[in-house]
Amino acid sequence: MIIRRWSAAALSALFAVLTTGALTTSAVADQSEPEEGPPPRVELVLDVSGSMRERDMSGGESRIAAAQQAFNEVIDAVPDEVHLGIRTLGAGNPGDDREAGCRDSEQLYPVGPVDRTEARTAVATLRPTTGFTPIGLALRGANEDLGDEPGTRRIVLITDGEDSCGEPDPCVVARELAASGTNLVVDTLGLTLDDAVREQLSCIAEATGGTYTAVQDSDRLADRLNQLVDRAELPVETPTAVTGADLCAEAPYLGVGVYSDREEFNQHRFYQVALTAGQELRASVSVAADRPVNPDYGVLLRALDGDGRELVRGTGADSGRTDVISTGLRYAVPEVDDADVAPGGAIGPDVVCLEVSSSFSAPDAVERTPGLPVELTVDVVSASDDPSDVAAFGLARGWVPLVLLTVVGLVVGLVWGLWARMGTASGRA
Repeated sequence: MIIRRWSAAALSALFAVLTTGALTTSAVADQSEPEEGPPPRVELVLDVSGSMRERDMSGGESRIAAAQQAFNEVIDAVPDEVHLGIRTLGAGNPGDDREAGCRDSEQLYPVGPVDRTEARTAVATLRPTTGFTPIGLALRGANEDLGDEPGTRRIVLITDGEDSCGEPDPCVVARELAASGTNLVVDTLGLTLDDAVREQLSCIAEATGGTYTAVQDSDRLADRLNQLVDRAELPVETPTAVTGADLCAEAPYLGVGVYSDREEFNQHRFYQVALTAGQELRASVSVAADRPVNPDYGVLLRALDGDGRELVRGTGADSGRTDVISTGLRYAVPEVDDADVAPGGAIGPDVVCLEVSSSFSAPDAVERTPGLPVELTVDVVSASDDPSDVAAFGLARGWVPLVLLTVVGLVVGLVWGLWARMGTASGRA
C-alpha cells in the first residue's frame, strides 16, 4: 500500500509537470528603457453619501466597505512611479442644508508619492453621511488637485448615485475639462444599476475619452479600480473609429492601435490583420452594455485563417455584476526556413481574421441601435524563439491541447494500471 501511494503521487506529479510544461507561456519583455517624464497622476473620487451604507454588494457587503477594500488594494499595489490622491464628496455635511451640502467635497489624501500606511489610515476614517452628492464640484476639485503640469492625468469617480445638486452639471464640467487641453481622462464606476446613474456616468466618461463600468461585486470593483490606476502609466490614446464587416473577406485591415466600433445584439463583426513569418498577434476586446441588458452574457474573440478555420480563441463571461466584459488572444506565425520554400516561391503575409461576437440580450423595450460599444486593441510583436512559448509554437491552438492532454492522460493511465496489477500480483504471492 505504501508503494502504491508513492507511485500515485509520483505519477500525479509527472502528469502535472507534463501538462504545465506544455501549456505554460512565457512573455517577451521589452528591454528598452522608457523615457523619463512627469509622473502619471491619478485621483480617486469617492461618494461617501448616506446611500453608500446599502448592503447590496456581493456577500451582503456595504457599498462603502467594498469601496474601502478596493482602495486599500489599490494603495498596496500602486506603482512607485504613479502619484495617487483621494478626494471625497458628500462626506462632511450631514443634514438638509443644501447650500453647505453642495459645497461638500474635500481632498482626503494629496496627489503625490504614496505613503501606504498614511493613505490606508485616511481611507479607514470614511463613514457615510446623509449629505448631498456634488459630483460636478468634485470633478473640478479633482482637476485642480492633479495640477496642470504635462503628463498623464486621470480621475476615477466611484459613486452609487447621480449628482443631487444640479450646479455645476457634471456632464458640462466633463466637457469643459476635456476642452481644456490638459489630457485629462475621467473613468466612472457605478455601484448601482440605476438607469439615471448609468446615463450620467456614461456622459462624464465619454466626454473625456474615459470608460464607464457598473460593478456590484466587491472583487470585481477592486480589479477594475486597479486596472484603471495601472492605465495611468500609459499615454492617453483615443481609439480610432472603425466599422467591422459582416464577412471576413470584406473586413477592414487594422494595424497596431486601439479601435472603437459598435455591435448590435447577435451580430458578428470581422476585422483583418496582416502578419508575416516570425510575428505574433496580440489582440483584446471589450464590449460594454451602455443600456439595460439581461443577466448572463459573454464575449468571444476568435482568430480565423483565410478559409475560416479557427486558429485560437478567447472568451469572457459574467452574470450581471459588471457591464463591461473583456477577453484576449495570442497567435504567432512561425518562422519558415528557406529550405521549406519551393524554388521561385515567396513568403507573403499571413492574413488573420478577427471575429468579435457577444451574447448580450435585452428586454424588447430596449433600443437596439446604435449597437453596444466595442473597443479592440491590436498589437504585433516578434514571435518568441523559446520552445516553451505556447503562442509561438501553436500548442494552444484549437484541438492541439485536447490531443496532448488525451495522450498524456492515456499514458499515465496505462502506467498506473500496470503498476496496480503488479502490486496486486505481488500481494497475492
